[in-house]
Amino acid sequence: MAAPSPISPEEQRALDEVRDRLAAMFPGSDVAAIVAESHRRFDGGKIRDFVPLFVERDARTRLAGAQG
Repeated sequence: MAAPSPISPEEQRALDEVRDRLAAMFPGSDVAAIVAESHRRFDGGKIRDFVPLFVERDARTRLAGAQG
């Protein structure tokens, strides 16, 4: 596994927006933890442009599955 990549300010801002959107969609869920776990899955990649998109898709799928 590759070493974690430093997060640019743009990526951090996008991840904050993802967390806010998902928190509004899934109130009462531990969205911050799920987003952090999803982000770790995609960390280490050289191309960072789509990481927030992948994180959002993965986290949304996991949160929707947890609600059931």
